Amino acid sequence: MLSGRASDIWIIDYGTEMSEADASLYEYPFNYSLEHVKPERDKNNREAYRKYWWRHAEARPSMRSALKPLGRYIATIAHSKHRFFVWLSTAVCPDQALIVIARADDTTFGILHSRFHELWSLRLGTSLEDRPRYTPTTTFETFPFPAGLTPRDTAPVAGLASPPCMAGEIVAANIAAAARRLNELREAWLNPAEWVDWVITPEEEKAGFPKRPVAKPGHEADLKKRTLTNLYNQRPAWLDLAHKQLDKAVAAAYGWTDYTVDMPDEEILRRLLALNLERNRSTQIE
Repeated sequence: MLSGRASDIWIIDYGTEMSEADASLYEYPFNYSLEHVKPERDKNNREAYRKYWWRHAEARPSMRSALKPLGRYIATIAHSKHRFFVWLSTAVCPDQALIVIARADDTTFGILHSRFHELWSLRLGTSLEDRPRYTPTTTFETFPFPAGLTPRDTAPVAGLASPPCMAGEIVAANIAAAARRLNELREAWLNPAEWVDWVITPEEEKAGFPKRPVAKPGHEADLKKRTLTNLYNQRPAWLDLAHKQLDKAVAAAYGWTDYTVDMPDEEILRRLLALNLERNRSTQIE
């Protein structure tokens, strides 16, 4: 869970194409699936669910394909009181509660985590009770990224570890640095070195999984309270300052030299909408 602590519960995942015969070679998990999953799938109205009962119902092959070449990817919770983004290892398969962005660069992470994208997503998204919903079609696809830093510009290029050099290298580097700093501070708060041991079993290491934080004796209860939801509920001064530094870097990428933390939300949204409309007109002309 992105908003809470990891539960250390493992999910049986046979991928998108593994046959029943090949899946059965993994005897222990297959027998568990046979006992607990197949009886439920046998009652399902969808033929594909019954036929391929050992696979996830919605395995999302396109998503998996997009994430496969990356070492990490960006994720956010679909419904959340706070709009925060996190890094996940590609060894971790996201569930249906997460929205995934197939990018591994700090610059994109920083732009998404800026005040500007948050305002845009709140205004154009929907909600479930008191929790705003991040809807990719209206919040991500319509968001006017800074010129030269759109998802198309920062898309990975085959054979390159990072996107090609862009005209705005300095502003991109500033955003990336601010984003890394924000993430480092949050991670240090979530898993204090004096409270946590990072562990991995030989089997997990062989499978390519990352190390897991485990509470040191006597710190179990304290660590349970260290969640991103609790952090953003408290919003300590260091977190607020880190976000303001990130916002300043992103504002520079837009060329907003007059930006301050006191700029009204409506003015920011007005500028973003104008940029969105301008780009739409340019696209139609082309």
